[in-house]
Amino acid sequence: MLLKTYRTQFVQELTGIFDEKEIESFFYIVLDAFHQMKRVDLALNPNFEIDTIQLLQWETVLAQLKEHKPIQYIFGETEFFGLPFYVNENTLIPRPETEELVEWILSNNSILESENPLRILDIGTGAGCIAVSLAKNRPNAEVYAIDVSEKALAIAQKNAARNNVKVAFLHRNILETEDLAQQFDIIVSNPPYVRNLEKEEINKNVLAYEPHLALFVEDTDALVFYRKIIELALKNLSENGQLYFEINQYLGEEMKELLEKNNFKNSQLRKDIYGNDRMTFAVKP
Repeated sequence: MLLKTYRTQFVQELTGIFDEKEIESFFYIVLDAFHQMKRVDLALNPNFEIDTIQLLQWETVLAQLKEHKPIQYIFGETEFFGLPFYVNENTLIPRPETEELVEWILSNNSILESENPLRILDIGTGAGCIAVSLAKNRPNAEVYAIDVSEKALAIAQKNAARNNVKVAFLHRNILETEDLAQQFDIIVSNPPYVRNLEKEEINKNVLAYEPHLALFVEDTDALVFYRKIIELALKNLSENGQLYFEINQYLGEEMKELLEKNNFKNSQLRKDIYGNDRMTFAVKP
């Protein structure tokens, strides 16, 4: 079968489930994964054919997409901050907003890093995207990462190896941690922050496949992780140490208030590319 003929079928079967741009993105991701071809390659080879086995592979992916399985989980990998990462059902799929958080940390510390090696801690690392990206872009830094899920940490360790960086991974429940036992220049966290009342806003593929442990908090205590991490940061950040959070877009003012209540200095609330309150920064008092 001509692949351009199958493309029509692929698009038709996903129409009504996903929007046109997303379907097109899926098609070219699969094209690259199965045939190592880009859009231009297919345009230059309009008579490219797929055999029966290859057609079955495409059909298998199509069936999973129709069940709303994220394409990152179908192929077991994604890209973050220009780097390749393994992902599976034990790790969240990283979002572009989190790349903005990494960029903020890097831009704030370019001069500091040239003077002294930074000691960085990522709390709730998941697949290790933040920790590995920081380690890759600040090779002199000492990077540590914590997660409550051993299965997530196993993926994070593979991602550190895949990107040829050194990160010290620790299995720990941060809510049960009283002291981090050492000092850090930077603590960053993208903890669970989606309230149960916001589930109706979440895409079906996220609810069905991504780990709820890493996503949701109780409506009555939405800032539980932030309060705990701030408590630890007061003990374990070095003088003028920096604290970064990714946050719930609806709780920006509450987060600023929480930081200021704990006497953190220079607190900032930053919007993401979509115009939502998404990140905070503050300096240890």
